[in-house]
This record gives sequence, C-alpha cells and structure tokens, in this order.
Amino acid sequence: MQNKDLKFLHQLAKSFPTAAEAATEIINLEAILSLPKGTEHFLADVHGEYEAFNHVLKNASGSIARKVENLFGGQIRQEEKRELCTLIYYPQEKLAELHEKGALNDDWYMVTLNQLVKLCRKVGEKYTRSKVRKALPPKYSYIIQELLHEDGANPQKSAYFSSIFSTILQIGKAEDFIIAICNTIQRLVVDHLHIVGDIYDRGPGPQHIMDTLMNYHQFDIQWGNHDMLWMGAAAGNAASMANTVRIALRYANLDTMENGYGINILPLARFAMETYANDPCAVFQPKLSGADELYDEKSVYLISQMHKAMSVIQFKLEHELIVRHPEYKMADRDLLHRIDFKSGSITLPSGETYPMLDTHFPTIDPKDPYRMTEEESIVVNKLMRSFRESERLNRHMECFYRKGSMYLPYNMTLLYHASVPLNEDKTLKEVTVEGKTYKGKALYDKIDELVRRAHNGQVGSPEQLEALDYMWYLWCGPDSPLFDKSAMTTFERYFIEDKTTHHEQKGWYFVYRQEQEVCEMILKEFGLEGPDTHIVNGHVPVKAKKGEKPLLAGGKLMLIDGGFSRAYQSSTGIAGYTLIFNSQGLQLVQHEPFTSKREAVENMRDIKSVSVVREHTSHRILVRDTDKGKELIEQVKDLKDLLEAYRYGLIQEKDN
Repeated sequence: MQNKDLKFLHQLAKSFPTAAEAATEIINLEAILSLPKGTEHFLADVHGEYEAFNHVLKNASGSIARKVENLFGGQIRQEEKRELCTLIYYPQEKLAELHEKGALNDDWYMVTLNQLVKLCRKVGEKYTRSKVRKALPPKYSYIIQELLHEDGANPQKSAYFSSIFSTILQIGKAEDFIIAICNTIQRLVVDHLHIVGDIYDRGPGPQHIMDTLMNYHQFDIQWGNHDMLWMGAAAGNAASMANTVRIALRYANLDTMENGYGINILPLARFAMETYANDPCAVFQPKLSGADELYDEKSVYLISQMHKAMSVIQFKLEHELIVRHPEYKMADRDLLHRIDFKSGSITLPSGETYPMLDTHFPTIDPKDPYRMTEEESIVVNKLMRSFRESERLNRHMECFYRKGSMYLPYNMTLLYHASVPLNEDKTLKEVTVEGKTYKGKALYDKIDELVRRAHNGQVGSPEQLEALDYMWYLWCGPDSPLFDKSAMTTFERYFIEDKTTHHEQKGWYFVYRQEQEVCEMILKEFGLEGPDTHIVNGHVPVKAKKGEKPLLAGGKLMLIDGGFSRAYQSSTGIAGYTLIFNSQGLQLVQHEPFTSKREAVENMRDIKSVSVVREHTSHRILVRDTDKGKELIEQVKDLKDLLEAYRYGLIQEKDN
C-alpha cells in the first residue's frame, strides 16, 4: 500500500475509528446499493405557470394517483380515490372544504388515517429507514416511524395502531397529522426533480416557482434561453434587461416585475405616456391570455405604450452589442437604419422592401437611428438599478448558479434545454467563443464557464464584461445552443405583416435529432453509452394536434416541453409532456391543460395525465446502477481498504 493511500486512509479513519464501525458502514452501503433507484421527475418550459407547475409537482405527473389505484384497486369507490388524491395534493384546502360541508367525523378520520399510512408505507419502501426518517416532519417523526415500520395486519399490533389513531383524535391533532403525512407522501414519491429549462417569461408566477424550488428537497436546473435572459439582466446586461421587460409587457405580466421582484416600472410608464401620447400603439397590444379581467381599457393602452417604448429601446441597446462584437455576425439584426421614414417602408438585408405596420418613432433620429435619447437612457438606468437591487431576484439568481448548469449527465440521461449545434453533414459544429473554436461538450463547458464568470468575475473587468455580453448572445445568437436559429425576428413580427419575414430557420440539430445514430453520437460525446441512455430536451412545444410526437430517434430523445404556457396551448392542443424515471424504466406523460387550484380542490379535478410511452429498461435499476451508486461503490472500496489496514496493523484502531 502506497504512502498516499495510507494518508487518505488515516483521514478516513477519523470518521470510522474502529474496524467494527468501518464494517458496519460497509454493510449499510451494500444494503443501500441493493435498493431500487429513487424516482426522478422531469419538467421543462414551465414559463411562469405556477399553479399548473405546483399541481404537477404535487401529483408527481400522476404517480400518486397510480399508486392509489394500485394499492386500493377495487377496495374503494372511484370517488373516494379522487378525494384521497386531492387530499394528498392540497391537505389544508381539502380539509377546510370538507369542514364546510360537514363531512368530517371520527369514522372519516380513522379510515383516512389508515389509508394515508398504507400509502406512505408504499411510497417509502424503496428508501432506507434513515432516509425516510429524515423526510418526516419532526413533530410527528416518532409516531409516523412506528406506523410505517410495523405491520398493522398483525393482530398483536392492531390494538397498538388503533390506540395511536384514537389518541390523535382525542387530543384534536387529526387534521394536523393528516397534513403532515400528506406532505410526507409528496416528499417521498419523488426522489429528485429535474427542471430542463425555461422557468421564466409569459406566465405570471416564476417568482413563486423559484420560491417553491428553493424549498424542494432535491433538484437541479438546466438553463433555458428565457432563464439566461433573466440571469443576464440580473448580472447587469442592459439588452437582456430590455428583453425581459418587453416580454413582460407583451404578455401583460406586470405582476412578476412589480410585485414579484419590486422592479419599478413607473419611470418607463411616465416616459411612454409622454412620448407616445397620441400614438394608438395598435401593433403593441399585449397578449392578455387569461389576464383580461386584470386590466381595463386604459391599462391595456398604457401597457401598449410601454411595450412600444421598451421595444425601441431594446433595438438600440442590442445595436451596441452587435457593433461591439462583430464576431457575433449579427449585423443583419440591426434594422432601424433600414427604415425609409418618408415612404413608411423598410428594406431588409435580403434586399426586399416591405411596408411597415407602424411608422411613428418620435425617439429615432433618421440620421442617427441608434442613438439613445436622454430620456431613454434615464429609463434604462433606473430599470437596471431596480434589477440589481431586487433582493428576491438576487436570491433566485444565486439559486440558478448553485443548482443550475448548461447540461447534466444524470443516471443515463443527458439533460440540456435546446440543442447541440450540428453541421449539415451531421457532425458537431465548431463555434467560435472568445477567439477559439469549441464543439459539443467542450462548447457547453466553455459557455458554462462564461456564464459563471459574468456572475462571479471582477465587476467591470474586460473578462467579466465580455462574458456579460455573451449572455445576451445566448438568448438570440444563431450558434447559441439555447437558441440555434438563423435569427430572432422580433422586429419583423412587430412591424411587417408578411409572415414569411417572421420565419426563424432552426439549426441542423432540429432536423437530425430524429435520427438514432445522431443522438447516440451526441450521448457518446457527453460520456454516455448503452441501450438505456437517453437525451431529454425541452424548448420546442410538441404540437400533438398536428401529429407531432415527443419520442424521437427510436426512443433515444424525449421532448418534454411541458406546454405549461397558455400562450402555446392553442397550437399544441395539450399542456405538454413530463417524464417519470423510476427503477422500472421511463414513463412519458401527456397532460391536459390545468384549470385552477380552486377547481382541483372543490371538484377534485386532477390534471388528466396519460402515459403515452412506457419504456422499460434492460433490467430493474438499482441504486448501484446510478451515479450515486458509483460514488457509494467507491466508498465501499475505500472502507474495505481501511478494514484491511486495521487488520494488518497499518492503522491502529482508536478506543471509544
């Protein structure tokens, strides 16, 4: 045994000072390795739809309903199963509703407590007692442990169980206990949550989603293009900030800005009202999509004015980045100087001329169209200060860096939000970043490093500013793995009626991701091989009503754009897909649109979730087959070396 090995074992001996303690840990770890792997839950493209996200999180994409069905089968009526599931999802709200109906009595409590204990025992059976104990609410931990780890069918124990339940009722803690055990079931049914990008934009509650995630037991995030936009804004990129505000105005989602993060949009409102006082701003009418009741006619008009003001500011700010970085090759996105203000038309880089839907631009000087007016600069500076000073936003962004990354290989799945840039010949595309070329995994690693540098680097240094600018490129740059399209045609969509100009040509990845060989090549590039490996993507909604499928490349690639955003549901026909990965295999779940939390509680209306794909793995997956298992196997090896060192006297055991 080499000296460096002995040095390591001496350190390990501090945690396991005797052979007996080392042996006990080996036995414990070997037992854990033989357990089935925990259930993983995959969601993507939540886009601020907090209520739908929260419900899918609570029902674990239908997993709880399936377990209730499997456990109770024909023992109880369908209505009772629905009530039990609703109680598990929303225990406080459901109990309050049953109170109002006068439906609660001792018999109901006794029956419900028995059912919940049985279900809790079922969802906890794949974990060690230690892990279950850590998941339990402290105030009821001992009682729940007793109920979970004893067989109530044993006649000698049935009186013991009945006594526990009776005492809970007598002391008036039945409802508190029910809430605790319902939360425990939710906690145990999913071991690890993956968010494959795009928590932000469009929907009204990304701040609530982030608060929920920060209290979740185990999760990770793969950054999406909309997330990157907010990360860039919070880090100090003005063009990214302008995009976030414009999108919030486009979807009439001011609540996130004002109440969610305390962003002061009053300076923008004042500027817009003064500058566009006599402008109908018809092109900039917001997409209300369920927010109709929140805004009257005057409010909608003000949002339209702010929307136009912010759009013009955005185009000017983006010009600064495009000029500063010719290597981005995005000069064709500078369009303000192409406007013919006399004829009210614009000539695009393609050479074609189109009439414009709006020609009123009081802040644009035709001789110097990209110059910011003094008033526009003041608005930008005040908005940037609000973003920087938002404590809640900063907490959420810290979470993005702590729990997030550009990609993640995890238990035979490769997670990334959108694409891996490819060439037409199906090879990995070389992309230039900071003067050097990268492709595949190396490109992702370089981008991850840049994003962290923008956040953690010395503020104002050339390196930090370079990285900060690149965060905007990640949002809309042609070779960005988070975008991978020819152009973001925001300007054309606002000002040109001809929809052929709105087209954004997707990169070759979106063509070839349907081919199994291409997906296997990408998996290998990121270190994953074998029959049970998969890519999991979000980013592009699956238009089910047009016959599009979420499973591509012979099952190697799974698209799980959650379709949570109501803005997409008219084109998709569904509320998208989520993924469950347990020890038996993968289960792709299709969801119908969510109505509301109130409907879910009062009418026990669950999201209708249908398993559209069940892909069984080549064998039942145990903990030893997972990434965590590989770590535990190494720990067992080290402990066995320590045991051998004790046995041969190379390290002396310590007395307790």
